[in-house]
Order: sequence, then C-alpha cells, then structure tokens
Amino acid sequence: MLAHSRREGTLPSAMLLHGPSGVGKQRLALWTAQLVLCESPKEEPCGHCHPCRLTLGLQHPDVHWHFPLRRPKGASGDRLGDALEEERGRVLQETRVAPIRFVHLTGPSGIYLAAIRTLRRRAQSRPSMGDEQVFVVGNAEALVSQEASPEAANALLKLLEEPPAGTHLILTSSEPGRLLPTVRSRTVPLHVGRLPGETVRLFLEQEAGIDTATAKQVSVLADGSIGRALGFLPDDEGVVPLEELRLRAIELVRASLSPKQGDAFAVALSFAPTGGRSLVELLDFLDQAIRDVAAVAAGAPERAVNPEMEDLVRRAGSALQPTDATRCFAAVERCRELARGNVNPQLLVAGLTGELRHSLLGIRRSPEGISS
Repeated sequence: MLAHSRREGTLPSAMLLHGPSGVGKQRLALWTAQLVLCESPKEEPCGHCHPCRLTLGLQHPDVHWHFPLRRPKGASGDRLGDALEEERGRVLQETRVAPIRFVHLTGPSGIYLAAIRTLRRRAQSRPSMGDEQVFVVGNAEALVSQEASPEAANALLKLLEEPPAGTHLILTSSEPGRLLPTVRSRTVPLHVGRLPGETVRLFLEQEAGIDTATAKQVSVLADGSIGRALGFLPDDEGVVPLEELRLRAIELVRASLSPKQGDAFAVALSFAPTGGRSLVELLDFLDQAIRDVAAVAAGAPERAVNPEMEDLVRRAGSALQPTDATRCFAAVERCRELARGNVNPQLLVAGLTGELRHSLLGIRRSPEGISS
C-alpha cells in the first residue's frame, strides 16, 4: 500500500504508525524512508543503490530518526539540544553495530522540546543529497511525557500541518491515545498489527541465530512482537530481561485469584514504595495474563501464552467465566494512568488486586473493607 501510494504520488506527508509495542513500527518507518529516497523503487526499495545502502546503515543525511532519550545530566538551556544530539548519535552508533537487540530504557526518558527544535530547524533546511527528506519520530507518545508539559508535541504542530516541500514526517506510537488530539488530527493513521507467531519464530532463527526449540518457545511468549521476543533471550550476562516482569504479572493474577485477601496485600507490599512509572511495562504483561485467564475459562487453554495460567485458573474453580476476566482490563487501564503520575506502587497494586478480585471472584467491597 505504501509503495503504491508512493508510485501514485499520494504518500501522505505526515503519518502515524500505531500498534502494539515491538511489532516493527519504527522499522516500517525507516523502510518507508528508504522507499522515498531509493533511486529505482518498485514494490519495495531496491536495497542496492547508494541512498538505500546509506539508509540501511542509518547514515543517510536526509533520514533523521528521533526517539526517547534520557535527559543528559547537567545539560540545560542552549546546551540541552547539543547534548541530546550527542546522545542520539551514540545510540544510533550502538544500533549500527548491533541492530538486533533488546532495547530497554530505565529511568525517565522523553522526546524533549530541545530535540524537536533541532528537528524543526533541519526540516526548514534543504535536503543534502536530493529533493526529499524524512523525519521519523519513534514512540511519539513520549512527546508529552516529559515534565508534564505538552510543549514538545505543540512544537511539532506547525510542521505537521504545513511541512516544507519534499519533507515527510512519520510518527510511531504504541499508545496513540496519549498523543495530543491536535497531533493525531494532523497525521494519517496506519495500524501496524501483531505478527504471526511463525513470523516471529523464523525471524529469531534466521536473523538472531536462535535454535528452533528456543525460538518456538520464545515466539509464544512474544505474543506477536519481535521486540518483546528479543527481551526473552538471555543477554551477555545470562539475564533474561523480561522474564521477571512476566513472572510478576503471573504473581498478581495468582494473588487476585486467591481466596485469601492477605495474599493480595502481601504481593502489594513486595513492591517498592516509590517509582510508580516502572509499573507501566508490568501492566502490559498483566493485560496478556488476563487474556490468558479468559482463554482458559473459555475452554481454550491452547490460546494462552503463559503456561502457568491453566493451573491457576483450574485451582480458582469452575465458576470463573471469560467475561469475569474481560472486566479486569478497565481496572488495569486505570492503574496504568495512575502509574504515569508516579503514584505509590504499593497503593496502586493493593487497589488493583482488590478490583481484580472483585471481577474474578465476586469479592465485594463493603464500608468496613473488602469482604466476600
């Protein structure tokens, strides 16, 4: 579709690629940049011309890829933009050296106003090699996450509305609802869905060099996301980055299905009292675990991603219905919104498990507390 639009001259100048995390939205954005700049594109970029090779090597001077970064220490004012560019260059070099890797930012990060000002200045300049240039803004929901300010997102509005001739802007987001409505209204949306499990497995085998048995197991846990699949492979120190999050999500479901209220409080107290934003990624795994509960309750355990779920649901009793699980998603989403405000994780988890118990086990909240 993108190639056809390019041939017909109808490729939008501003697009929003949205879909689950890790399914290849930024990769598709860079592929589109390669398509735009290729000397002889057909159904796809040729991959052999000079612009294609430069784009594939993340070295094309007319392809500008921005993404969330940690705020450089000690940089502020006019120096912040330069410091962010230096950090972006460092990350790009790491990606050139190891393009297939799990990327996990710890601590606060964002796409800061200084970075968008740099982007705007470049957009007003002529392309270096031809007549067109492409700007990719990955994880664009981070435009509004820093310092509780929409300044960075607002700074993009004029550029999105009236991009200079030959300028293409591609935003990607796994949470498009967090973007300003004015940003969404100025872009053409394109949904990028989850990948088939077989596609993930083949990628792990052919591109990451993983053995077939491991690739098959990991592709199930990945739930259609190559980015997530890479997080279930051991790093250089033998640590599996995402396994702890997956097990924590299972622990939350186990506590919510337990008839003992104390189990829910115990799991809440196991969290640190600060750092609520760290819960956001965990809640993505909790969504997945709740889908598994619904699948098992519906009599389709083969559709569950987490192998532990069938036994948990069986021990919870046969009265559990798929619709009980679906009511949990609203509670998880409320918790996710509160976590972005950096609320006490212990309080959040205590409240969340109480709501999950209400939905899954019919636990009712009374004026005196929670009772069955």
